[in-house]
Amino acid sequence: MMNEENTLTDSLKAKTSRLNPERKEGSVAKAIESQTSRLPSDWFLWAAGGVAVSALILKLCKREHEALLVGQWTAPILILGLYNKMVKQAGHDQEEPVPN
Repeated sequence: MMNEENTLTDSLKAKTSRLNPERKEGSVAKAIESQTSRLPSDWFLWAAGGVAVSALILKLCKREHEALLVGQWTAPILILGLYNKMVKQAGHDQEEPVPN
């Protein structure tokens, strides 16, 4: 069983290495990165904080369902902020050697 898994893994690695050997970003990713890198990282932190406070206010006003809905926006906003930070530090425009 273990040998079959290793063979399957090796086969998948070989196939995926041929898909994009230069590891270049597509035009959509480049367009998104060029736009998101213009936004200050602080905006995402303030937006997430504002959303969390908004959810708390809704909860205090006994609007339970709306509070849950709005409260769930905090994590995706923080993840977008993390993506924004990563694009600024290691975006597509920084050429690096292709790892083996």
